[in-house]
Amino acid sequence: MQPEGPYRFTEASGVCQVGSVWWAVDGQDRLLTIAVLEGAAAADRPWREAFTNAADTLAQTPGGPRYVNADFAAARPWVAYPAEVENAADKLFGLLGMPLRSPHLEPVGDPATRGATPAPTPATPTTPGRPTPATPTSAVPASAVPASAVPASAVPASAVPASGQPASGVPVSGTPSSAVPASGAPVSGMPGSGAPPVWAAHATGSPVVATAPAEPPAAHPGFADPPPHDPFASPARRIQPSPPPRPRTGLRLGVAALALVVLAAGGGLAAWAVTRGADAPSPAGPAGAFPTVTPAAGFRPWSQAAPYSAQERALATAAPGLVFVEAVFNGYLRDGRTGALLNPTPVTFQRRCSGFVVDPAGHVLTNGQCVAPDEPVARERALYTLGRILVAGKKLTSGELDGWVRSRTAGTRFTGKEPDRPPSSQVFVQLNQATGGLTGTPAIAGEVVRTRAADAGDLALVRVARPDLPAVELGDAAALTPGGVVAVAGYHTVDADFRDATYTLRSKTVQVTATDTGQGPVPLFRIGDDIGIYSHGGVALDPAGRVVGVLTNDRSGAGGANRAVVPVTAARELLAEAGVTPALGDADRLYRRGLDAYFTGRDDTAVSQLDAVARGGNGNELAEAYRQSAADRQQLTAAAPEQSNLPTVLFSGLGGALLAALAIGVVLLARRRSRR
Repeated sequence: MQPEGPYRFTEASGVCQVGSVWWAVDGQDRLLTIAVLEGAAAADRPWREAFTNAADTLAQTPGGPRYVNADFAAARPWVAYPAEVENAADKLFGLLGMPLRSPHLEPVGDPATRGATPAPTPATPTTPGRPTPATPTSAVPASAVPASAVPASAVPASAVPASGQPASGVPVSGTPSSAVPASGAPVSGMPGSGAPPVWAAHATGSPVVATAPAEPPAAHPGFADPPPHDPFASPARRIQPSPPPRPRTGLRLGVAALALVVLAAGGGLAAWAVTRGADAPSPAGPAGAFPTVTPAAGFRPWSQAAPYSAQERALATAAPGLVFVEAVFNGYLRDGRTGALLNPTPVTFQRRCSGFVVDPAGHVLTNGQCVAPDEPVARERALYTLGRILVAGKKLTSGELDGWVRSRTAGTRFTGKEPDRPPSSQVFVQLNQATGGLTGTPAIAGEVVRTRAADAGDLALVRVARPDLPAVELGDAAALTPGGVVAVAGYHTVDADFRDATYTLRSKTVQVTATDTGQGPVPLFRIGDDIGIYSHGGVALDPAGRVVGVLTNDRSGAGGANRAVVPVTAARELLAEAGVTPALGDADRLYRRGLDAYFTGRDDTAVSQLDAVARGGNGNELAEAYRQSAADRQQLTAAAPEQSNLPTVLFSGLGGALLAALAIGVVLLARRRSRR
């Protein structure tokens, strides 16, 4: 029985102690290979984690096979690879130390001894990038541990049924002799308390199987007494046997031919019954948690995660409510003592970041230092802007720029047109794909309503002039725990010229590495990766696509990258201070219902509901994209109507049987001629 999933399995191509590999086809009859974790290993958490980590590790390895779909939360986890990617499943199980064999080969060894082989003790798999409780990852690098120095017993005892024979038919073996010294103790080089990854625990590459005992050695050569005389040992045959009856070969071959015809017809009927009742499976729903890595990056969620995965659904849910934020500042640089202008013309600069809409009234949460920087931050930015103008005018060299700014920072003020007025500022937001420097349509103007200091969450609340924008849903900060995995999303650009660069959404799944309480009263959570300098004000998401934190600058390390997360509780506090209640609009709820229909294969409902959202004109481009995807899936299904293939199957089976009967007839004729 194949596991739940969007594919139809056709034939097994390999098996091992903990799983199997199948040829399969999708709804468009495209060929794939599916690796399935089976038996007791599928119910064992260490094996499930090792299976997940191995697939993701291969996907992140340069030149490694990348899967097109997976469901690691299924009862029997599985990973799908395109058929053109050779040996992908072999590499996956090989990384787990479980080499594949042909499903048609019998296990090697004596059946009486195979069942008595004890099951090895499991090695605890570890998630890449996550230290084990007893051994920090920095203490023993993976590359420093030779394969032969690690105990190779990686098959959990739970993976062997009571009979002692695994479900795959491969006898369970003991620890490879090359992996453990004669004393039974692990070779030094890996602390005993640190469990290596499952795929690092197999040094030999194939399981050791029980073999039949060798022949006993021959007796020592020497002289022996001659055998006693046997009067019946004469070579002459005294009684001649009667001739055997003439074999009835023709009758037997005729019966065999008739059996072939019956079997072929029966097999054809069975195949027709199976194929006739097999409908195209619905797409899989989201998993319950994120894997530790994301395959790729881009604007569309389906290019950033495996199809129908937890990452795709979380991104598809939240992405319409994410916005690109640009704040424009205009003012004058003056001498702090005299008030004299350093430059007669005003200085203008921009700060760019990410944000997200929290209600239908147009309230946007973003990074505080982006839209309302402290005066020293704004002053330094204005000095660098003026310094670059001087460099362009040949009044200053690029090598002198940093020193020029440092020498004027303390004695300079950044003000408005009047010395006692602050510089002016404007805020603009853009949905979907954005362009830097826009102040007109499609950019939407806004104003800062309230802020929180850098050490109190570094947040700002902005209200834009357009209501009914797509909004996100706020979740629970409990998802931010060290060792947990969240998806982070924010705006990013690859353009070298920032002035009119194009900005698109970028996302990764990252691990929460630590909690930091040293940057103020609001605790921050550090993450193991970032998505660029414009991502502050972006979001950390749980698998349901709810915001559980806001990205901000990590001032304590990581080179100032946006590798810190402010918990969503601080955002809720800022909204409460401003009297704003976060909520979804009617279009947001309809969009989520449409996504649910899309991810569960109900294309008619998905098309109807997503089309209503797209026609509503609230700027949700993903509603139209997913509507089109559901409609395309409908057309593919309609283009292949069900029709009976019984005649084809029957004629194919009968044709094969007739060919066999013809071959038998030729043999009979040849034998009859040879007797003549």
